[in-house]
Amino acid sequence: MSHSNVTIFHPAGFVLLGIPGLEAYHIWLSIPLCLIYITAALGNSILIVVIVMEHNLHEPMYFFFSVLAMMDILLSTTTVPKALPIFWLHAHNIAVDACVTQVFFVHMMFVGESAILLAMAFDPFVAICAPLRYTAVLIWPVVGRIALVIITRSFCIIFPVIFLLKRLPFCRTNIVRHSYCEHIGVARLACADITVNIWYGFSVPIVMVILDVILIAVSYSLILRAVFRLPSQEAQHKAFSTCGSHLCVILMFYVPSFFTLLTHHFGRNIPQHVHILLANLYVVVPPMLNPIVYGVKTKQICEGVAHHQDLVTSLCCNSGTGEKTK
Repeated sequence: MSHSNVTIFHPAGFVLLGIPGLEAYHIWLSIPLCLIYITAALGNSILIVVIVMEHNLHEPMYFFFSVLAMMDILLSTTTVPKALPIFWLHAHNIAVDACVTQVFFVHMMFVGESAILLAMAFDPFVAICAPLRYTAVLIWPVVGRIALVIITRSFCIIFPVIFLLKRLPFCRTNIVRHSYCEHIGVARLACADITVNIWYGFSVPIVMVILDVILIAVSYSLILRAVFRLPSQEAQHKAFSTCGSHLCVILMFYVPSFFTLLTHHFGRNIPQHVHILLANLYVVVPPMLNPIVYGVKTKQICEGVAHHQDLVTSLCCNSGTGEKTK
């Protein structure tokens, strides 16, 4: 198509369709989505409050738990509160800046959570493989620098995406066949070459995440080697219980994320509504399960929740009251 026959425009906003092909089921799909989101937000909020208020949880591992919980809240809150009005009120419009902001936070939280999981793998590695050096290595200034590196790395990787989207001219449509904005889905609406968007949007974050996975695998292989060398079964059991919750969270994060990513890019025969449904579940199901896993598997957090049971009940009641007043 020649450029003379193309009308280039910069839309004031985009139209999110929700889940194309399942419009008749939007109301029914929104009910579990809303319940899972509320559970995720409430569960992660309780986890953060308990870690902040319980002094014996003021340790590096629980600090990383709380950062992961904050990222889970941000990830689900970036997408679900906009998706629900689409399903309930047919409020499909989203401003360009809001769409770009959504793209930024969705992708930044993905890269950030991967980095947090790597940091959380470093904690048991030091505790089990070099226990005598734990208090010397993981001091609070070091933990603070790790958190700063995670935030800076995630920001620097995803920030160029804003400019890659902003530079694109649009000439076809402003309809996004999704329930929230994601980088490649918006870029494909452009009438310009989006090769840079595809390569950067796919390759750079994935390379960083794969690097995190490799380092986590190396860390846990060394941890397992050290655990099997422990003299007593009781010590081995304690070490396995320490790592169990983290391994569960790692699997819940990486397995659905890589499955969603690979099916999106290579699953040509999979219906589009399946891709979008999986993408919606991915931003709420792991955030809902993470605090449950930590609460069940981590004795100190269980004790902290029990110790602050009145506060937890108050939070739940206030949340319910807030929903009713709305």
